[in-house]
Amino acid sequence: MNLDELIDDFLYYLDAIRGYSLLSIQTYEIALLQARDRVEFYEEDGVWILDISKFRYDIVENSKKTIAKKLSAIRSFVKYCQNQKNLDIKLISADSIKVPQSLPKPVEQKYIEEILDECNLEDKLIISMLYGLGLRISELSSIKLEDIKDGWISIHGKGNKTRELPILPTLRSMIDNYIQTYTPKKYLFEKSNTPLNQAQLRYKITKVFKKHGIKATPHQLRHSFASHLLNSGARISDVSELLGHATMATTQVYTKLEDKKKLSEYLKAHPLAKG
Repeated sequence: MNLDELIDDFLYYLDAIRGYSLLSIQTYEIALLQARDRVEFYEEDGVWILDISKFRYDIVENSKKTIAKKLSAIRSFVKYCQNQKNLDIKLISADSIKVPQSLPKPVEQKYIEEILDECNLEDKLIISMLYGLGLRISELSSIKLEDIKDGWISIHGKGNKTRELPILPTLRSMIDNYIQTYTPKKYLFEKSNTPLNQAQLRYKITKVFKKHGIKATPHQLRHSFASHLLNSGARISDVSELLGHATMATTQVYTKLEDKKKLSEYLKAHPLAKG
């Protein structure tokens, strides 16, 4: 299914069938062409999905009136596809999106890679877990050895919700090497059978980055994980799922990525997968 052709057919429909004015048609055209390069349009289980999440973030600073006009144009387009083209199409993220007033600045990928090349095994794994999996510092502290199984890891997040995350092959190899070297008994990161707390982990991270003249926090690494994935083409809905956010879920909180396509896109998109 070609999105460009559908847009052209829709604009022709507005002109030839509905008799819209040239100005109105141009308004629809501008909105749809702006959105075209920033939407996800794909088929899943026989349903065509039009995910406009990235486009919504692009226009978040526009006036409410402008945003409303652009969304109205997209909704009209989807309605046309449903009624005139008989497409089973689902529009995602057409409702309001709450964006934080400020986000931590992501750490540039090249700096993370430079630090990973130089730090010791424990610090390297701590940073790689935060950046490679998008974990919260509290989640990292509570990881037990039993949570790591094959190519997946169980993460116990906020609200006692557990999600299953795929482990990058390079990260899995690093974990195995760390366990063999440090021989932890219960927790992945521990001292005297007690997990390293958030303050201890945060200190390690801050110290490593400060040594390289960079001020960075664990949450910045989590934000870097999300930013770098999105910039590499990953879907916002998938990244939201990996982060354990409930806001992007439409019907339920996912606990495991069982869709092989999602796993494939994740492995291709994350910078550490290219090492």
